[in-house]
Amino acid sequence: MSRLATRFGQLKSQQRKALVSYVMAGDPHPQVTVPLLHQMVEAGVDVIELGLPFSDPMADGPVIALAAERALAGGTNTLDALNMVKEFRQKDQETPVVLMGYLNPVEVIGYEKFVSIAHACGVDGILLVDLPPEEAAELDVVLKQFDMDQIFLLAPTSTDERIKHVVKQASGFIYYVSLKGVTGAATLDVAEAANRIAKIKAETDIPVGVGFGISDATSAKAMGGVADAVIVGSAFVKQFASLAPEQAVVETVNKVKELRAALDELV
Repeated sequence: MSRLATRFGQLKSQQRKALVSYVMAGDPHPQVTVPLLHQMVEAGVDVIELGLPFSDPMADGPVIALAAERALAGGTNTLDALNMVKEFRQKDQETPVVLMGYLNPVEVIGYEKFVSIAHACGVDGILLVDLPPEEAAELDVVLKQFDMDQIFLLAPTSTDERIKHVVKQASGFIYYVSLKGVTGAATLDVAEAANRIAKIKAETDIPVGVGFGISDATSAKAMGGVADAVIVGSAFVKQFASLAPEQAVVETVNKVKELRAALDELV
């Protein structure tokens, strides 16, 4: 059983919601990332989404786009990010790690080589924002050879037909985008998300996580009430835009504790 399946199974048996955290690999410099991941897990993160720095992050808002710029300026590339997972695995063999990024760097390396290295480093799944399921069959074949999950996005605009298509191909979890727009947007409609997530869950037993716009205890608890997981990115990443790295780590860990406490109130 994969780490993702194991973790979501454990949480379901405990009637708890997963906290999925997004961290940009190498932001603001490579030495920060692995210690930060360990501290976030200790504070209550269940699944790590590690961002692969890319120069044209078209689905991301300014917070994460600037994080990618900082990471690239600090010298972090795709292979460096994979090696960060390898280093993380030296102390943590249980927490699932999903890579989130864009297709171009993966194509440059080559599907088979990329997935082989990622698997050897301890990666559990991959979400490529700009690779729709209609074009993902080739990568899916390679991922299945290594028992790795391919995660896809669904959105408020996804049709019933689209939902059925995605759930047939996805594994690990479904990432439901709660907002129309880029990462870091602000306005949540919990009722709409609840309706859409119910439609998705009617088609699959795969856990559904909801992301975009979750930034505090109130929004985490609201979305945790209708989904299996809440996915938080910009609320963590923005700390590194204005604070010294050491203080940004402290604030990020405190934010994890705040969100974890809010989700645990749902038990």
